[in-house]
Amino acid sequence: MVKLSVNVDHVATVRQARRADEPDPVAAAVLAELAGADGITCHLRGDRRHIQDEDLRRLREAVRGRLNVEMAATKPMLEAARKYRPHLVTLVPEKPGELTTTGGLDVRRHRKRLREHVRALRRARIDVSIFLDPDLGQVEAAAELGVGTIELNTNAWAIARTERAARRAYDALVAAAARAGELGLVVAAGHGLTVKNVGPIADIPEVEELNIGHSIVARATLLGMEAAVREMLVAMGRFDVLLR
Repeated sequence: MVKLSVNVDHVATVRQARRADEPDPVAAAVLAELAGADGITCHLRGDRRHIQDEDLRRLREAVRGRLNVEMAATKPMLEAARKYRPHLVTLVPEKPGELTTTGGLDVRRHRKRLREHVRALRRARIDVSIFLDPDLGQVEAAAELGVGTIELNTNAWAIARTERAARRAYDALVAAAARAGELGLVVAAGHGLTVKNVGPIADIPEVEELNIGHSIVARATLLGMEAAVREMLVAMGRFDVLLR
């Protein structure tokens, strides 16, 4: 059964647009878990454009499943991880001014710096994942760092507009997931997934968790958070949610 971690960043984005008190990403996280989500994801960015430190503190107290915090591999973020102690830190690339994370972290290029960062997180007893493009070399480099999990970037699959492009993107994900499984890594996936395109990704044998945010939050503005989460779970093949 593939797990779902709901990213609540864009609930905070709406709040920050007015610098108001609502909508509250922590309340959204609680509703998501009540609807069947297995955990919550958020991205603590250097510019604090959406999730704030106080959100992270409150999420750590409120989340009953696993709290996964995406962050850059920087000293300030390491200090934040040590302070708030999420269950999992997913290391991601971060560029000033980007709308969203656009690609995976280049582990091969930044191997030395990342190794030190991963070791520091593990010494703090925090599990570590790395957000990667579905490239076999990147998967193998991540395994060498000693992380327990990788998250495969599904963006190329999500934006594919031709059958050929979709097949190429899907084959790359399948191959990367298979290699990660051979190396003993837990495989997660995410980026751009919707109820329309999530099914084949959930069907990849090695994929154990999907991290999905924007699509669920967008649907939640029309349906409510609980209905949006259940809709995604059903699209993933999680028909157990219908028994709730």
